[in-house]
Amino acid sequence: MTINVILNLLAAMVLLGVLYAQQRRHASFSVRVFSGMGLGVLLGAALQALYGATSPALQTTGDYLDIVGSGYVKLLQMIVMPLIMVSIISAILKLKGINSLGKISALTIGILMLTTLIAAGLGILMAKLFHLSAVGLTASAADVARGVYLQGKVEAAQAISLPSMLLSFIPANPFLDMTGGRKTSTIAVVIFSVFIGIAATGIHDKKPDVFASFERFIQVAHAIVMRIVTLVLRLTPYGVFALMAQVVSTSSYTDILHLIDFVLASYSALILMFCVHLAIVSGAGLNPARYVKKILPVLTFAFTSRSSAGAIPMSVQTQTLRLGTSEGIANFAASFGATIGQNGCAGIYPAMLAVMIAPTVGIDPFTLGFIAPLLAIITIGSVGVAGVGGGATFAALIVLSSMNLPVALAGLLISIEPLIDMGRTALNVSGSIAAGTVTSRVLGETDLRVFASDAELPVDSDRKAA
Repeated sequence: MTINVILNLLAAMVLLGVLYAQQRRHASFSVRVFSGMGLGVLLGAALQALYGATSPALQTTGDYLDIVGSGYVKLLQMIVMPLIMVSIISAILKLKGINSLGKISALTIGILMLTTLIAAGLGILMAKLFHLSAVGLTASAADVARGVYLQGKVEAAQAISLPSMLLSFIPANPFLDMTGGRKTSTIAVVIFSVFIGIAATGIHDKKPDVFASFERFIQVAHAIVMRIVTLVLRLTPYGVFALMAQVVSTSSYTDILHLIDFVLASYSALILMFCVHLAIVSGAGLNPARYVKKILPVLTFAFTSRSSAGAIPMSVQTQTLRLGTSEGIANFAASFGATIGQNGCAGIYPAMLAVMIAPTVGIDPFTLGFIAPLLAIITIGSVGVAGVGGGATFAALIVLSSMNLPVALAGLLISIEPLIDMGRTALNVSGSIAAGTVTSRVLGETDLRVFASDAELPVDSDRKAA
């Protein structure tokens, strides 16, 4: 380890100390998260200015920062499956019947799919307004390598069909899915948990003593898991700081400027789609300004971590404790939203990419004959996109191969992929929260007193916890 790396890490530790001092002073969770993001940007920009994005010293510094950043994300992923399982079983035990479960699932998935369709339309619109085209773009060695890699993945993408994807949701081995061993493990665990909950309610009258024991067990398990969630979420400001520092320090500003039109078009579409989410929430009778204030911390984490699945615990906490959404609906929305109908990764991105690439093979992308099948493929193909980094690439492969477009050209965007993926992931999480919020409101399950209050997540109750 060189002296430069040691100095870099000392600077990082000082800034982490600032965040810890905020926690000791009981600054609000939102303030600490945004402070972490701001300090991460500051450190990242300073490191790149001093060393350059490809410096070995910067690479080594990033490896150590990764212990904090990626380590935090891994802790969140650690609690995703236990949280989903105990929360959904607990919620089903409280439901009045299977009809409620059916309504929750139908509404949640319906909203996710509808918003993905709208997102794809906005992606096409922004591609037209910004005159995006892959014609004439030059490829670097990295772009070419990425294109070859994508070409090799086409066969796997083409092999996926809606029936096979729906079959993959069924947990043939629920213990495997509890490890997150498959791309659809999250949904599989949801389904397995539903079966357990329904089976438990079925013995309510026949074996009340057994049911009471099981219900008590779930209550204890739920309390313990939620406590673990609280402990992990307290690390959010530190994780956001490290993740943001890495992104800023390693970004190539030259590549960003070279593809600035795509960056601007992407974020214009993302912002417009976020406004659509606010319009839907407002249409459900909720104050959009208050709603934004309450969800900003979880969107900030999603933005920096680029992990829809990793955001599930914070999304559930935000929905239940700050928006007043019932626990069952919050878990369904967060879980399904990490896999189905991702507005950013499965909606906007593949739509813009298809419109950009179509002219390279002599196709006019702004005809009804191109747009109609594109929207249909995107909406259906959005089912099962994995809620981890790389999900957008997989969605793009499905769409491009289905439209008979050259997938290798997608490699031209490799240099700005992290920057775009940050916004896409934040929009994915925003879409799942909006779906849960509206579903809860439509079914009359929203606690408006919680929504109207200024309640923070339990990570801010350090004084009480101590």
